Amino acid sequence: MAKNQPNPKNNPVKPVAKAPQATVRNVQKTKSSNDSFFRLPSSQNNTLLFDKTNYIILGIGAFLIVLGFILMSGGNTDPKVFNEAEIYSFRRITLAPITVIAGFIIIIVAILKKPNSTINDEL
Repeated sequence: MAKNQPNPKNNPVKPVAKAPQATVRNVQKTKSSNDSFFRLPSSQNNTLLFDKTNYIILGIGAFLIVLGFILMSGGNTDPKVFNEAEIYSFRRITLAPITVIAGFIIIIVAILKKPNSTINDEL
């Protein structure tokens, strides 16, 4: 017998343990037209956060804010001419800031207004 081969009488055969196997769940992708890398996960909630009236009030508030900033803007195009009556007019100093603040208050009211339809009414 060769010296490099193991002696079967001295080396009993050891049982070989099975290698652990990872459990993988097969997930099937559904084919859709919106297979994109930046696709957002789909939601099961189909109800909107606000009611239609909330969005209308929110739009009115945003319109008032934009109107207030438009009322504040304007003036002469020549920077060398300083027209004190135009810059410190009632429209720019009083009316425009009141319009902007009223717009912000209306937006706060639109956010805090409770919607007419709730989840409990639908069930």
